[in-house]
Amino acid sequence: MSEQSVLSKIVTITCKQQVVRAVRFNVDGSYCLTCGADKKIKLWNPHSQILLKTYGGHANEVLDAAGSCDSSHIVSCSSDKSVILWDVTTGQPIRRYRGHASSVTCVKFNEESTMAVSGSVDNTVCFWDVISRRQEPVQILKDAKDTITSIQVTDHEVLTSSVDCHMRLYDMRVGKMLSDYIGHIITYGSMTHDGQCYILSCTDNTIKLFDKDSGELLNTFSGHDSKDFLLENAVNEKDSHIISGSATGEIFYWDLVSSRCTQKLVQGCKPVVSLSHHPTDNYLLSSSEDEVVLWGVPKMDN
Repeated sequence: MSEQSVLSKIVTITCKQQVVRAVRFNVDGSYCLTCGADKKIKLWNPHSQILLKTYGGHANEVLDAAGSCDSSHIVSCSSDKSVILWDVTTGQPIRRYRGHASSVTCVKFNEESTMAVSGSVDNTVCFWDVISRRQEPVQILKDAKDTITSIQVTDHEVLTSSVDCHMRLYDMRVGKMLSDYIGHIITYGSMTHDGQCYILSCTDNTIKLFDKDSGELLNTFSGHDSKDFLLENAVNEKDSHIISGSATGEIFYWDLVSSRCTQKLVQGCKPVVSLSHHPTDNYLLSSSEDEVVLWGVPKMDN
């Protein structure tokens, strides 16, 4: 069983965005994005607590954002029904996509950042070609019967979770879709770094680990309290631990194999909803109300 170093608060950032709806590391973990109820996206160096840029252009709360593979662009989505592609350096919107009929809950880039993929309260997933000037989606997935709560994109797959209690895995190379009924509303889906498993946060206060190829339920993690929050989950850089916030203000780490809770971090008493784990190092970002915390292993002074 793998040992997990004890994490502690390294940095606390007050974002001044009313409520932070999502926090996201960029591709190499040197920067992060915060999405605010104040209709803005902020770009930070979380390690030094420096605010680098603010992106304003949405007409309502920003619900999710993602950085491109070369960190030159940001894609964001909002309850104003739009998806915006931003130039990181100038802070200006390059393109605004308006294909969704309702709030856009989640957005991701594909691996090469040639395509943005967004999910919505309108039950659809839209693919946007960010290289061309095309304003309409190049593809729309209409399989879900309720709100799309999360999207993950690999080099050839798209994983979606929905309020309709289904997880859907699309193989874009062969145009195939696998649908799995989970029995509870899925608030968030993520994948292990090795691509072998997917991890689903459910409203029955559990997180479920599935084998991607067989669809077999491998493990269930519990102890946290989701209440009515759309809690996210994360997996650490070594694929050894599953991580989730809780409505009670804690962050739970579970051993992926044994499902034992190995540590519980306390951010406060307010719900911890959004999480982002550093891609290669033992750092975690968590958001609660207007506060983002960077967790890590304190460096020992020589």
